[in-house]
Amino acid sequence: MNRLAGVTSPYLLQHADNPVDWWPWGPEAFEEAKRRDAPVLLSVGYSACHWCHVMAHESFEDDDTAAYLNEHFVSVKVDREERPDVDAVYMEAVQAATGQGGWPMTVFLTPDAEPFYFGTYFPPAPRHGMPSFRQVLEGVHLAWDERREEVAEVAGKIVRDLAGREISYGGTETPGEEELAQALLGLTREYDPQRGGFGGAPKFPPAMVIEFLLRHHARTGSEGALQMARDTCERMARGGIYDQLGGGFARYSVDRDWVVPHFEKMLYDNALLCRVYAHLWRATGSELARRVALETADFMVRELRTPEGGFASALDADSDDGSGRHVEGAYYVWTPRRLDEVLGEDAGLAARYFGVTEEGTFEHGSSVLRLPQQEEVFDAARIDSVRARMLAARAERPAPGRDDKVVAAWNGLAVAALAETGAYFDRPDLVEAAVAAADLLVRLHLDDRARLSRTSRDGRAGAHSGVLEDYADVAEGFLALASVTGEGVWLEFAGFLLDHVLARFTGEDGTLYDTAVDAERLIRRPQDPTDNATPSGWTAAAGALLAYAAHTGASPAQGAGGGAYRAAAEKALGVVKALGPRVPRFIGWGLAVAEAALAGPREVAVVGPALDDPAARELHRTALLGTSPGAVVAYGTAGSEEFPLLADRPLVDGEPAAYVCRHFVCDAPTTDSEHLRAALSGGNG
Repeated sequence: MNRLAGVTSPYLLQHADNPVDWWPWGPEAFEEAKRRDAPVLLSVGYSACHWCHVMAHESFEDDDTAAYLNEHFVSVKVDREERPDVDAVYMEAVQAATGQGGWPMTVFLTPDAEPFYFGTYFPPAPRHGMPSFRQVLEGVHLAWDERREEVAEVAGKIVRDLAGREISYGGTETPGEEELAQALLGLTREYDPQRGGFGGAPKFPPAMVIEFLLRHHARTGSEGALQMARDTCERMARGGIYDQLGGGFARYSVDRDWVVPHFEKMLYDNALLCRVYAHLWRATGSELARRVALETADFMVRELRTPEGGFASALDADSDDGSGRHVEGAYYVWTPRRLDEVLGEDAGLAARYFGVTEEGTFEHGSSVLRLPQQEEVFDAARIDSVRARMLAARAERPAPGRDDKVVAAWNGLAVAALAETGAYFDRPDLVEAAVAAADLLVRLHLDDRARLSRTSRDGRAGAHSGVLEDYADVAEGFLALASVTGEGVWLEFAGFLLDHVLARFTGEDGTLYDTAVDAERLIRRPQDPTDNATPSGWTAAAGALLAYAAHTGASPAQGAGGGAYRAAAEKALGVVKALGPRVPRFIGWGLAVAEAALAGPREVAVVGPALDDPAARELHRTALLGTSPGAVVAYGTAGSEEFPLLADRPLVDGEPAAYVCRHFVCDAPTTDSEHLRAALSGGNG
């Protein structure tokens, strides 16, 4: 047993029985390296990572490899989802040195944590031009023993180069019409009109870019933006990347056509996509968007919810194929023979409907379920019966493993998605699930100074501090929950978190850092404004700050109330002005926030004689369904002090009323839902 027993990370616990003498990241490991005058092997991965499992089985479970590691190295294992700061710093070094990156990430460090040799997956024997892991270990050991000065020189140069990569983000001006139009043009050039999505294989679900396209359409009326969003969502929903039986999306598609996924299912993807499909329905009324939003929400609650009320991080790509072997996709794929066993005379119908062929679309003649475009008309009742029987049969298969740690940031994204989806589709159970997750974040992840823990597991908070994305995404979730429930306490909690963003994550010039000023010092303070699988901490903070400023109702010039938050949001958006026209695919959430800033965002206050008043509730739902980018909604009784936006908002002739303001100029209040819908249908008026 090594030193990983008792940690909160399921990924680290997977390695607790390795013969490798693993250390968790911490000063003790580096003190041991100094004591032994040994280099450090840093191995970074995560629980749902297929190739992390492969390298573990091939090398870290091998007694001879472990013995060599234990004799010559101090081995440190890191869960990138628990320590995104450590991952970011060394991934930047790997990408700078090799031009590529990925997981597992393998980095060799000096006892001062300075990197000098890099890689990702290494096989147990030389393969495809790659050295074996043992060859790498022997080469590094030889260099450490015989060419120490050279190693120190390389490490020093890498650290100096990283220190010089501070972001020059183009000033503090917010993006305007021109930059957002250029971003749309850039996306149009990279758009795949035949298949939806952007770029070639592998193809990732572009949730944040779609959010920008929907907001841009709402503000400008651009049909091209809406078409790209709608078609991409339809192609993904009909493809193998979407679980046609159980709902929810896989991490990405290995091909351009969305047919074969990398089968791991991540909470963050599903939270972001659930919200996007709900917003697509809000904009278009698409029945497909409604179905996918609800099925994805139900998937999260059914398969990712923890006993404490939070949401687990991921489901593995691999599972037991029934013979004791762990195989990627085994839980999800089908063959005609298996369909025949489960469905009998309906097997042919299912094969046509879901695109299951004798040749297969995946490995060994198996097929990933999808919904190919075809002319045949299918009987809905028979398809429902087929789907139910297939789902029941699949449930008998060995299920993929679940990484059940609760990550604050991703739970914040889930809270926002479930709250809005529940409100749009009259599913109070989804709103209740959002409230339960938010309550867990407050009870378990927040301390008495409103500082966040990054993770928890089994009701126990992890030891690692929250990073910028945790504060920003949890604030985003709380703000959405405040708008949906009319409970001002969530706005208050969001304010506590955003105060930390201003005080501990913001530089003097308005730039944002991924770690707090008082966080553990690494070889570089990580700072990345680009959106990747999730909104960057930087752009997520800009969005939450902007919404909170609208809720608290003061202009930047006033320098009080919401003014400081609006000013910080506008400074943060300077990076979107710089990067949006150049790399729009990689700053989609930043562009979506910029759309909200250009639209106002609108501030909507809905007041009624009581929260359960039918006319007030109708106005509230209409406000939530408004498409004006980033609009914030406060809901309460006349005279309530739950929200600043409700102050001095009386009923109109005793009737519930809605007040719509933009840039602190308000329309006349309305008691009519249709009038309110028209006022919130775009971004310019």
